[in-house]
Amino acid sequence: MTITDWPEQQRPRERLIRDGAQALSDAELLAVFLRVGVPGKNAVELARELLREFGSLQALFGANLAEFTRIPGLGNAKFAQLKAVMELARRAINEQLRRGETLNSPQAVKEYLRLALIGQPYESFHVLFLDVRNRLIEAREMFRGTLTHTSVYPREIVREALAYNAASVLLAHNHPSGIPDPSESDLALTRTLVQALALIDVRILDHFVVAGHRVHSFAENGQI
Repeated sequence: MTITDWPEQQRPRERLIRDGAQALSDAELLAVFLRVGVPGKNAVELARELLREFGSLQALFGANLAEFTRIPGLGNAKFAQLKAVMELARRAINEQLRRGETLNSPQAVKEYLRLALIGQPYESFHVLFLDVRNRLIEAREMFRGTLTHTSVYPREIVREALAYNAASVLLAHNHPSGIPDPSESDLALTRTLVQALALIDVRILDHFVVAGHRVHSFAENGQI
């Protein structure tokens, strides 16, 4: 049965308009994005198949072109649309951080980092440079590594902090393994960076480890 054959009050698009996006399931939201299904499957059924195939929205959003288009009915155009939606969401959160008080919106910071680091098969180290009012000046991917390791050079972060005239920074990196707990080397690196940046009067407010949908905060866990 196609979605147009459903009672109007049950159709995902009409429900979204009437009740808001939060009222829809993951599959229904994905169906609104897909718009149409494929022969033998309506958009909701196709969305459910996608979620089963990839295991989660996070995995779907992080899929590369080859992984995404192996599903019948999904091609380059849908892949481009999905990446465009994700980038728009990331930029919208980036604007929010630039306008507001970063410390007053820790959830926005976490959402930004999830979007920035989602699905990456390698470790990536990001630094968010903040002004004296804790507003975002710039967010930079500073270093990129392998599946399990990234080489981070404190002098490069110090140089950029001076260039941006930052008063403080937020650090973040991902764990492609899916385990958000910081390693001993993560803790040691953070201590080194705290000392290096203190020499130029720049504070590290937090260090986040992003693993899928989970984000570990050093500050919240008394590790910084």
